[in-house]
Amino acid sequence: MNASTATAVVFEKPGVMTLRSVGLTQPAPSHCVVDMLWSGISTGTERLLWDGRMPPFPGLAYPLVPGYESVGRISHAGEAAGFTEGQLVFVPGSPGYTDVSGLFGATADRVVVEAERLVPIDESLGEQGTLLALAATAHHCVTRLGDGNLPELIVGHGVLGRLVARCAIALGGKPPVVWEANEARKSGAQGYQVLTPERDGSSTYQHIIDVSGDPSSLDTLIPRLTPRGHIVLAGFYHERRQNWGPVA
Repeated sequence: MNASTATAVVFEKPGVMTLRSVGLTQPAPSHCVVDMLWSGISTGTERLLWDGRMPPFPGLAYPLVPGYESVGRISHAGEAAGFTEGQLVFVPGSPGYTDVSGLFGATADRVVVEAERLVPIDESLGEQGTLLALAATAHHCVTRLGDGNLPELIVGHGVLGRLVARCAIALGGKPPVVWEANEARKSGAQGYQVLTPERDGSSTYQHIIDVSGDPSSLDTLIPRLTPRGHIVLAGFYHERRQNWGPVA
């Protein structure tokens, strides 16, 4: 198959975005061509790429195609791909461009991607299938505590924070407290309470998961932690946290 071009969102340089044609790599027998339907937008990595604050990362350079957590339908499956045309799949990004960078890039109307990276999803999921990788990340964050421990406090009520809270409840935990300072993100809680840190007087948390992306969060969290408690840092911290070290 000759899928030579696609129309893609391109970050030409920090603060400059275009919608234009880009070249695609020629599909190999192990590749699929996927016509994209939905793509999530990351307020972490993609925002940092947009404004030029993304720390150096191998394979990333401008101009680049953003996006990675996406859902599309296979329009061509290579003979060794193991998929069939018409299947709905989760796409964790694609580097398959010839003239732009795209380590995670999936914000295009068509991508060429290794079949082993694709995950078939049920038609009923639709656009919610874009949450697959974030849901897996949330589950990993919760189970990272080990020994059946579940978080009592979650910091940040963005998409990942909501998924962490729901995973904790689904795994049999008590409804966690969630901190969120942004009024616009407080709504949408299902079975748990969302507070600002100032409204929460507890200082007996044993297991905390931070997904805020704020490198200064430890200054607030450590005084709320019990002795031998645990904090899992699960956000994307674009600034270096000063004076990391053990806490007695």
